[in-house]
Amino acid sequence: MTKAVHAKGGKIFLQLWHVGRMSHPDFHQGDLPVAPSAVPFEGQIWKVDPTTNRGIMVDCPTPRALSKKEIAAIIKDFRHAAQNAMDAGFDGVEIHGANGYLIDQFLRTTSNIRHDEYGGSRENRLRLLKEVVIAVADQIGPQRTAIRLAPFLTARGMNCPDILPTISDATEFLNCLGIAYLHLVEADWDDAPTFTESFRQTIRQNFSGLIIVAGKYDLPSAEWVISNGYADLVAFGRDFIANPDLPRRLEQNLPLASFDGSTLFSGSEIGYSDYPAWGEDNI
Repeated sequence: MTKAVHAKGGKIFLQLWHVGRMSHPDFHQGDLPVAPSAVPFEGQIWKVDPTTNRGIMVDCPTPRALSKKEIAAIIKDFRHAAQNAMDAGFDGVEIHGANGYLIDQFLRTTSNIRHDEYGGSRENRLRLLKEVVIAVADQIGPQRTAIRLAPFLTARGMNCPDILPTISDATEFLNCLGIAYLHLVEADWDDAPTFTESFRQTIRQNFSGLIIVAGKYDLPSAEWVISNGYADLVAFGRDFIANPDLPRRLEQNLPLASFDGSTLFSGSEIGYSDYPAWGEDNI
């Protein structure tokens, strides 16, 4: 895959995840998922129903808290995974610190109620993020290390009142380290909180490197965020699934095909790789 991307002149980063409590015992030989703290929350994950062999959404149980020894092992896992990505020909890795997954869980007071050096103060809640980023950057270089963060996430029990200053502090650290880019997720559901312009300004003041934003962007809003200097690149997700030739459609102002969310996690090519390019089905 990486060779095919490079043959077309592209770059490809691999996203490294640890989902933490956003999981289910079926994926862990019956053991509970892990998290900073054993805090119940509202969240669901997708898994296969063994009785029907079809995908279903199921509730996540209350997780168990990680020990410090386990945290150290997870940091080593990120380092090892980053090297695996390099060995497979990727140009870098993007650490997933957003969307309510493990690193994000450590950042927030709503999911992290630890009383050791990984919980409590803002500095302590940032410790796992910093240690993972440092480990990965040490292994493959900061120029090949990136991270994804979600400042305004409120779902899944993640509505932390201290998250914006926490992420602001994180961006100062990431800027000093000189990572490849900062990827910011903007809440994209209908009643989501607004990603404020003042916070965009704070992030840009803190981080002088490459910033990527994602979250229900169209061409006018993408041009706005770039022209104002708040981002250098805009990522597209749903529109790219429904429009495999999205760059051409945006460049030539062609109509966009609609995305069918009901086909997500269907387990087949339907709604995933069967959307036609412009003109292939006489749109």
